[in-house]
Amino acid sequence: MLAKTFGSAVHGVDATIITVEVSEGQGQNFYIVGLPDGAVKESAHRVESAIKQVGYFFPRTKVVVNLAPADIRKEGSAYDLPIALGIIHASAQADLTSLEEYVIMGELALDGTLRPIKGVLPIAIEARKKGYKGFILPVENTSEAAIVNNLDVIGVQNLKDAVNFLRGTLKIEPVVTDTRDLFFNSQNDYDVDFSHVQGQENIKRALEIAAAGGHNAIMIGPPGAGKTMLAKRLPSILPPLTLHEALETTKIHSVAGKLGTKTSLISTRPYRSPHHTISDAALVGGGSNPQPGEISLAHNGVLFLDELPEFKRTALEVMRQPLEERKVAISRARWAVEFPSNFMLIASMNPCPCGYYNHPEKECTCGPGVVQKYLNKISGPLLDRIDLHVEVTPVKFEQLSSNRKTESSEQIRERVIKARAIQTERFKDNPSIHSNAMMPSQMVKEECQIDTAGTALLKKAMERLQLSARAYDRILRVARTIADLAGSENIRMEHLAEAIQYRSLDRENWAG
Repeated sequence: MLAKTFGSAVHGVDATIITVEVSEGQGQNFYIVGLPDGAVKESAHRVESAIKQVGYFFPRTKVVVNLAPADIRKEGSAYDLPIALGIIHASAQADLTSLEEYVIMGELALDGTLRPIKGVLPIAIEARKKGYKGFILPVENTSEAAIVNNLDVIGVQNLKDAVNFLRGTLKIEPVVTDTRDLFFNSQNDYDVDFSHVQGQENIKRALEIAAAGGHNAIMIGPPGAGKTMLAKRLPSILPPLTLHEALETTKIHSVAGKLGTKTSLISTRPYRSPHHTISDAALVGGGSNPQPGEISLAHNGVLFLDELPEFKRTALEVMRQPLEERKVAISRARWAVEFPSNFMLIASMNPCPCGYYNHPEKECTCGPGVVQKYLNKISGPLLDRIDLHVEVTPVKFEQLSSNRKTESSEQIRERVIKARAIQTERFKDNPSIHSNAMMPSQMVKEECQIDTAGTALLKKAMERLQLSARAYDRILRVARTIADLAGSENIRMEHLAEAIQYRSLDRENWAG
């Protein structure tokens, strides 16, 4: 007898429906065909034990399981449940005629209980798109799948419950989630706030400009100056995620298995801070089973690289293309996938190995040329993609002990949202551009025009401060954002002057 059910394979951040065909007939042995990996092949032992534990028998005849299309590689243990149900139906132990109405996925324990799986959200989206009635999966994953409307999400504890549900002897109510209500009620759930920060007004201002224009930024300062603390608070002043961005971000975290069982929808901007020992593949993604890296997990949010010069040079260099294209393409001989990676890069570094170069009170102990050598660990092309260079100085005791009320993240965010609204109107005819930081050079000339006095100021600054040529476009982009924050249609002298001060590392004499 032949049974047919449906599962799914996740490729990148998208899912493909897989037809699970089970044939039971004369002969012996158990076969799985259709490019299964080791985990799928091992399902035979899990399925056999689970079927016996819930009161059914495993056929001692020839059983062939075909996973179609046969040219797509099937990976992971989530095919256990559809295979087990197909075997029970094909061997006529239970009439599961409604099998073909559902997409079914789940990993079986030896006692027949179900364990949670990865990539549930893209599978649920694909199931609805293809017109399936519902999605049968482990109970722990139901809140994530229920984000998708117009799909019956059926959570089951074990194999027996799944069989009884499909036979019609057990009624399980579909899990329903009000996605919009869940999303809008948790948009501002941040644990940190700028109101907790005393002093560092100039750094707060720089981060506000970075958030308003989508600019990458690097903070240079001694240990304990507050660089990491300030970076952690940046997501709280970014514009709220749209529902589309939230679903896109959640899909990436679902595929990577980073959601957990208590989180169904990511409604706040992600913040990722990998350790400096991270490998190239872990940063940008890849592996034999392609997984999203840290730059994709930071999609629509912030990637913070603490102690930037300590990262491997090769790991930093592979970020150059994703920073420009806002996506990462991973290609191998037999497959190619794309992961989105539209993130803000915020980096921090000490000014020198000892950490006290240019410190107002402590003396630097580094020898001649050491500071420049330390800075040279960061390549020019990578530095070229960072718009704001901010020097961070330690907070004085009087500021630390002050009880003066400072601006909250919500107040700063309101100004950022207004500036972004201006940019949305400016780039309405260019759907691929969303912020000032994304403007190409030709558009900078059109949108960032300055008057004669501004041109003279910029020329004098570039000559006197010995700024490199690459600083020119960056200064104009940042000046445009400062003007947007001020609600000004034109870039004025004060906007340009403020933008010039954010190019510390471009000064040829910065490192002495």
